[in-house]
Amino acid sequence: MEQAFDLTEQLHEPARGSADAWLEAAYECLLEGGVDSVRVLTLGKKLNLSRTSFYWFFKDRDELLAALLARWKQKNTGNWVERTEAYAESIAEAILNVFDCWFDDTIFDSRFEAAIRSWAQQSPEVARELAEDDARRIAALTAMFRRFNYDPKPADVRARTAYFVQVGYVSTHQNEELAVRMDRIPEYVEVFTGKRAKKNELERFYARRGFK
Repeated sequence: MEQAFDLTEQLHEPARGSADAWLEAAYECLLEGGVDSVRVLTLGKKLNLSRTSFYWFFKDRDELLAALLARWKQKNTGNWVERTEAYAESIAEAILNVFDCWFDDTIFDSRFEAAIRSWAQQSPEVARELAEDDARRIAALTAMFRRFNYDPKPADVRARTAYFVQVGYVSTHQNEELAVRMDRIPEYVEVFTGKRAKKNELERFYARRGFK
């Protein structure tokens, strides 16, 4: 267990950073070395701040880890659900909206996702949280298919197929060339939805991704 901070050291602390700075450092350490590398002393060295500064913002390491998990939920799960609810005139356009998560780390952070899945292997509590978020994302995809009049069972199976393809990419750390993956997009759309994407739907998707 890491020791509580010394009051005398606290009073002479010239700089404390911020909660966001400590959380960002924790995020970087999680991605670089897994959850075991997220330690107050390590973060302090990374930020060039004393250990005591940390306790101005977080009660202990567990509170920091909880904040890190909440950040993942808000970004990856929150944005995933938003993309399933984005406006679309067809199911092909709707699934292309979700595909934005495949290519844009500002929407869905794949490295963060992989780090959380690795952490879940060490922590039953995190594993439960991950299972809940997986279920929430699949439910959102299923609701998207239902919105376009798919029956319940096909909607569920198509949602799971689309979702677990993305999880597979994250878990196996696939590193395809962008052009190769983009070339597969029309086929993914058809496999997941049973429909061919229209030319203008694909063009809008490629334009969002800056791909020609």
